[in-house]
Parts: sequence; structure tokens; C-alpha cells
Amino acid sequence: MNSSVITADGIAVHEEHHDDSSKTLLGFWIYLMSDCLIFSALFATFAVLSHAYAGGPTGKDIFDLKYVLGETMLLLVSSFTFGMAMLNMHADKRNKLLGWMVITFLFGAAFVGMEIHEFVGLIHEGAGPDRSAFLSAYFFLVGTHGLHVTCGLIWMGVMMHMVHRYGLDGIVKRRLSCLSLFWHFLDVIWICVFTFVYLHGVL
Repeated sequence: MNSSVITADGIAVHEEHHDDSSKTLLGFWIYLMSDCLIFSALFATFAVLSHAYAGGPTGKDIFDLKYVLGETMLLLVSSFTFGMAMLNMHADKRNKLLGWMVITFLFGAAFVGMEIHEFVGLIHEGAGPDRSAFLSAYFFLVGTHGLHVTCGLIWMGVMMHMVHRYGLDGIVKRRLSCLSLFWHFLDVIWICVFTFVYLHGVL
């Protein structure tokens, strides 16, 4: 009798955890969709203002495709390394998971560093966001993505601490899954930025 009650309680608890996990992931998907709307508005704004140079530099004048391609490769590789981290999470290999997360963090930090260097260089050359509507839209769109990557790096640092301290319990795995979705989402957004802003801007 007691055994069956314990089993029933165990099933109930398991179902409740499954419910919580589903709600968390659903809520995070809703957040990502809202973020999609924000970036859609930024892309639309850039499209409208992409030729409003006001006598200032154009995309051909300021964009260095080789440099931006380097940024793109860093983010693409970081997406792959995060995928490797998640595979090790599912295999409950904590140390390997942490190793891949550290590598991902370094690639992401290098991306942010290159983006800041690019912005500082443009401002130093007199091509800051106050120079024209085109540059305002460019800085706001690319800067918003960079801010998201920075937030992702902070989140990643927090998760590495949680994995190290608490191991791979259900809560940690659920949060890592949300972070994985967020990181891959940023990768997709950057591909759109590279194509629509940089590539189209130099053609």
C-alpha cells in the first residue's frame, strides 16, 4: 500500500516537473518571438533609411567585408561549440560541457570585442551614429544585436557557475536549453545582418 502511494506520488512529481519545463520553454519561445518583432522593426527601419546618407559615407565607404566575415565566422563557430556543449549536457558529461561552454564564451567575447573595435573606428573616422540617418539605423541595429550577445555571455557565465556548483539537475538543464535557443537565435539574426546590412551595403 505504502509502496504504491510512493510510486503514485513519484509519478505526480515527475509530471509536475515536466509541466514546469514545458511552461518555461513555451514562455521562452514567446520571448524569442517578441525579440523577432523587435529585430524586424529594426531591419525595416534600416531598409527605409539605408540610403539616407546626408552627404556622409555610404556602406561601400565604411564596411570592411573581410573584417565582418571574421566576426561572422566567430559567431558561427560559437554556435557549433555550443551545440557540442549541449550534446555533452544530454550525456551528463559535466566537465566536457563546461569545456565547450568556455570555448563558446571566448568566441562570443571575441565577436563582441571586434564589434566594439569596429564601432570605435567608425566614430573616430567621423562616421558615428550622429552623422546620418543611415549610420544611426546601422549603429542601432548592429548595436542591439551586440547587446544581446553581451547579455548571452553574462547568462553563459552564470550558467557555467551553476553547472560547476549544482551539477546537471533538471533546472540547470532547462536553463541551458533556453540559453542554447537564445544563442542560436542570435546566430540567425547575425546572418540576416551580414546579408542585409553588410553584403547588400557594399554591392
